[in-house]
Amino acid sequence: MSDPQSARLDRLRALPKAEVHAHLEGCFEPLVLAQWAASAGVPMPRPRERLFEFEGLADFLHFLDWACGLASTRERLAELSYGFSKRLAASGAGYADVIVNPTHWKAWHGRLPQMLDAIDAGFSAAEQDGFAPVGLCVSLLRTQSADAAAELVDTLIALRHPRVVALSIDGNEAAAGRTGPRFAQAFRRAGEAGLRRTVHAGESSGPEGVRDAIELLGADRIDHGVRAIEDPALVDLLVDRQIPLGICPTSNLRLGVYASIEEHPIDRLRRAGVVVSINTDDPVLLGASLEGEYALCSQAFAWSDDELRGVARHSIEASFANADLKARLHRALSAW
Repeated sequence: MSDPQSARLDRLRALPKAEVHAHLEGCFEPLVLAQWAASAGVPMPRPRERLFEFEGLADFLHFLDWACGLASTRERLAELSYGFSKRLAASGAGYADVIVNPTHWKAWHGRLPQMLDAIDAGFSAAEQDGFAPVGLCVSLLRTQSADAAAELVDTLIALRHPRVVALSIDGNEAAAGRTGPRFAQAFRRAGEAGLRRTVHAGESSGPEGVRDAIELLGADRIDHGVRAIEDPALVDLLVDRQIPLGICPTSNLRLGVYASIEEHPIDRLRRAGVVVSINTDDPVLLGASLEGEYALCSQAFAWSDDELRGVARHSIEASFANADLKARLHRALSAW
């Protein structure tokens, strides 16, 4: 007799969907990190069995810097990228936008073109092996300067790397404070150059960060955005402009934004008419899978098949995939 939970997860894996909020930095396997640390003579921050036990967002971000510092070769970056594509396939996603923040990767500072080529090599090899296409969102860190933001945008515009689809910004809002005005010019130039714009906001800060992302940074999509629920006028703005939120429920629970899935506002936002998608954020580090996130929400909020299909449709629409790929995913979704 088959396990009902396993059958449910299999069915959710088969749901055609995209992932629009995942970080390459969040895809390190503990065994691989232990091997890389040993070969580099670098101490582990915690024993391997407790490596992913984080005390909060600040501890989590420090860990990312440590882990990324070990990915010092082209082969390691390509291996990490290929591994992400394999995880994506295992969850049944037909496309992903993946965020990478160059500030975390010490070995690659000052070598962004080479870093992008190494990541692209992994994703290209994965696509040749039949895995789903991936677009790259290159991210600023909130604590960077306006000059550093302008330099990154200049580099991306000059490179015109075909893998890069968007400019992003991430980092701890609570620690950095209001940063929208500092980065407004860089985001405006990126948009004028044809790059899409995606902004982390409304996670460790309140709804004011989401409003800045829309009004100052011209966000095509908000990463997280959940605390918009605290401002009804902002919810109305998201609905009116149909600006999608890339929501990561397990991440919000693990990092203490909400105490339980029942308190999480994803369903209230969805019912209000906001375009919401379900995502993993940092899947390996947080122990999240895409089908697991769908199962968590559908069980907590008693979503019907039509409601599940609607969230999956939002994920495809919110993605930066090309029109042909979106059309194929929509057709597959209609047949699910």
